[in-house]
Amino acid sequence: MAKRPLGRTGLDVTEISFGGASIGNLYRAVSNEAAHETLQAAWDAGIRFFDTAPRYGHGLSERRLGDFLRDKPRDSYVISTKVGRILTPLRGRVMGDYGFVDVLPFEQEYDYSYDGVMRSHEASLHRLGLDRIDVLYMHDIGVDTHGVEQNAEYFPVAMSGGLKAMQELRAAGDVKAIGLGVNEVEVCLQALDHADLDAFLLAGRFTLLEQEGARPLLAACLERGASIVVGGVFNSGILATGPVPGAHYNYAEPPREIVDRVRRLEAVCARHGVALAVAAQRFPLSHKAVASVLLGVSSKRNLDRNLEAQEVVIPAALWTDLVAEGLLAADLAPAQA
Repeated sequence: MAKRPLGRTGLDVTEISFGGASIGNLYRAVSNEAAHETLQAAWDAGIRFFDTAPRYGHGLSERRLGDFLRDKPRDSYVISTKVGRILTPLRGRVMGDYGFVDVLPFEQEYDYSYDGVMRSHEASLHRLGLDRIDVLYMHDIGVDTHGVEQNAEYFPVAMSGGLKAMQELRAAGDVKAIGLGVNEVEVCLQALDHADLDAFLLAGRFTLLEQEGARPLLAACLERGASIVVGGVFNSGILATGPVPGAHYNYAEPPREIVDRVRRLEAVCARHGVALAVAAQRFPLSHKAVASVLLGVSSKRNLDRNLEAQEVVIPAALWTDLVAEGLLAADLAPAQA
């Protein structure tokens, strides 16, 4: 599988990366055997960039991923995880609903402080059973997650405390890259005012359905030698399923204007014999600031389908038609099939 540099870190990552939320039992339980089978299929396909987080299954994803990778040569893959949440033993407390099922018995508590980030990094190493993490993201800082008032409390702590800890870990060689793992652009730009960051895991903001909001970050990354790892390429489902009843956009029912836009995107793709999901998966990789597209899958079957999309020949005329119909900006259209 083709690789691209991750910023100026010296790390090369595969164009397709493995997202570990699903093997942390996001929305439905996945057995240990099924999780291992999916990871093995990803490895056999050449994927060497794996992402996880303490949030995913309250540590379950990290444990499963570490168990799989532990016998692989350590320099043969790149792994990323996240800080910003501390896991504490449940011990009789009622666990909040975070969308994961059959999780480990730990509660999640936000902590963006210097000590909190150092503790989170160390705890992730223990759950993974690995001696180092390559890429460390600050997870879910920003207004989208916390709201205006709560984020006004968290953000200064994150920038003066947590980000300082991440910079020290990078300077010491304990991690090779630092950045943010978020769903919004503005907080990434704000963080760049506080530190020289290497990578951003940005979910749902640079997709075939929406691109304009990501422009400032794309430009900033090109200027500063940073990279974007694109998550949420299907906008939580609608670009994979099409505008069918029950389709989700950003984890909710899509508004009418989104349904109409997706319907138009799907029609253009159909004229060229290309599935909407294929075009959606391939589009972000056309930009120079993008290092990898992160795919979260819970089964070998779904992974195989996604990997087949990488082999489809997409006619250049498809992108041209999307531009002509006002569905894609000309300067963001892939230059070639």
